[in-house]
Amino acid sequence: MQSHISVILDKALSDAVLSAEDGYQLINCSEEDFPALLEAAGNLRDRHKGRTVTYSRKVFLPVTNLCRDRCSYCTFRKDPRDPDAWTMSPNDIQSWLERSKKQGCKEALMCLGDKPEKAFRSYRETLAGFGHTSTTAYVYQACEIALSYGILPHTNAGVLSYDEMKWLKDVNVSLGLMLENISPRLCERGMAHFSAPDKRPEVRVKMIREAGELEIPFTTGILIGIGETREEVVDSLLAIRDLHEEYGHIQEVIVQNFRAKPNTRMADAPEPESYEMARTVAVARLLLGGPMNVQAPPNLSPHDHRLLLRSGINDWGGISPVSIDYVNPEAAWPHLNLLAKTCADAGFTLRERLAIYEEYIDRPGFLLPALQPRTRELQAEVTA
Repeated sequence: MQSHISVILDKALSDAVLSAEDGYQLINCSEEDFPALLEAAGNLRDRHKGRTVTYSRKVFLPVTNLCRDRCSYCTFRKDPRDPDAWTMSPNDIQSWLERSKKQGCKEALMCLGDKPEKAFRSYRETLAGFGHTSTTAYVYQACEIALSYGILPHTNAGVLSYDEMKWLKDVNVSLGLMLENISPRLCERGMAHFSAPDKRPEVRVKMIREAGELEIPFTTGILIGIGETREEVVDSLLAIRDLHEEYGHIQEVIVQNFRAKPNTRMADAPEPESYEMARTVAVARLLLGGPMNVQAPPNLSPHDHRLLLRSGINDWGGISPVSIDYVNPEAAWPHLNLLAKTCADAGFTLRERLAIYEEYIDRPGFLLPALQPRTRELQAEVTA
């Protein structure tokens, strides 16, 4: 007789929609069933995505590291008085983009803290010096600069309003916001998101939903190891799946592992083990289905690339030849030649992609006409 886990895996492999209870069973499967879990996830990926795994050649532009939130694990955010606080000037952005163009970057990741103008007067003065009253307006200018170099912007600026996203769609091929976790429990006192109002799940779900209403290709994902339960991981993945089923706009889902950093409240918190990460990736693949693009950042699991491939990913995310990962500065990007060899040794081909996935380029409404010519030029380059 088949085990209960085998029945669920067969259900997933038949492209049936798994229930929450199915997800709870899978993510809590025994060590004995663990290899079958990974095998099913890999098989589902192979059938829908083949044996190609992608990455985006990007420049990471940390427009400002000022932020009004105080997550318990973050070293990126700063106050204006901190010696390593910064806000990039237009000249800084232009200089980085010049170098990035020479290095063949095709994505400009605009990454910054949440609504610093609402918390810091000195930052409002900095914005005024650039001729702006809001961070969104300044990011719009930064995206225009990127486009002038032929590099496609992807903005992750924290929580944005409907109107802000509608505006930024003019100069972005995609937007992003990590859901991280759907449980409000993580916002309680003593938990990872207690001092971070913009991490409240209902706020993030609202933005992801409105991005769908606006037909914006969207990147989101979960963060594991910040105090959540396995069941809350499943609930988070299902929340993402529900939004995608309604709007069809989520182009990729990231499964990201927490990395402990010194001088944070979670400096001594345990990091997720390799097999916990693999278990989560596999469940994400099975819950989200074969057509979804599932990503795991390669710099955060440098010794586990083959395990992650086995677990069902089909994308490594952005990798930069010119800038570090400013959110995880201790974690160097893998060398592309070495990553390609790892993929080849595991039976995969590594291929470059754009900040907008191919299936959204020709989808009516998702890429504005002004952005299509350059996007199509670059798409021809990466598929040549």
